[in-house]
Amino acid sequence: MKLILTEKPSVARDIAKVLKIDNKKDGYIQSSDTIVTWALGHLIELCQPDEYHESLKQWNFDTLPIIPEQFKTKVIEQSAKQFLVVKSLFQNEKISEVICATDAGREGELIFRLIYESTGCQAPIKRLWISSQTDSAIKEGFEKLEDGNKYKPLYDSAKSRSEADWIVGINATRAYSIKFSRGHGVMSVGRVQTPVLKLIVDRYKEHMAFNSTVFYEIFADIKHENGSFTAIYVKEKESRFTDIKQAEQIKLELESCSSGIISHLNQRE
Repeated sequence: MKLILTEKPSVARDIAKVLKIDNKKDGYIQSSDTIVTWALGHLIELCQPDEYHESLKQWNFDTLPIIPEQFKTKVIEQSAKQFLVVKSLFQNEKISEVICATDAGREGELIFRLIYESTGCQAPIKRLWISSQTDSAIKEGFEKLEDGNKYKPLYDSAKSRSEADWIVGINATRAYSIKFSRGHGVMSVGRVQTPVLKLIVDRYKEHMAFNSTVFYEIFADIKHENGSFTAIYVKEKESRFTDIKQAEQIKLELESCSSGIISHLNQRE
């Protein structure tokens, strides 16, 4: 019996349709030799600090930084029902092969491996790696299943990223909230969210502080035997002038010229 785990119910239904699996159960779809089930996204998450030790429930500087020697995981409460379904399938002794059909990427690999490890499953892993959910892509993907061990480094990468997010997020959020919030709530800080937010804020400040400046450009309509084009005057790689008198003087000088040099050609459709 083969067990296929997808990330979303919709993907499970697409795969079941292509593989002609149509016996719907509570939390999975089954045929005589294959079961398709799903994870509802993440079913398992990292534990919170107070789940390591009661003393970490209180936010204070004395307990920082919080860096677990071994990270613990738990089943997400809202997804507990589906996890029990998936767990019973992974522990089914009739399962001879598990197919990871979560999204083709680091996060999809993490979702699958956390479930696989937490259920104690020992069945060999195959990996479905597709970038499209069309019937033809799914069919071709199942014809080219790969050894799951090939994607173990992808899981290691995702696991490291997840734990790094936890360490930075938990410690920085607590530290900033204790020091700056002054009892007015939590100051959320994240490894990715905070640098991105700073970029947005910096760009916003630049926008608000921007002062528009009037500038002048000098154009010339050039005619020749093969047609015509519009040219722009450039001096020392600069085509914009803020001094109108300078621009007018250049204009007068150009009007008396009979020749010039084309330094750059920009063709437009």
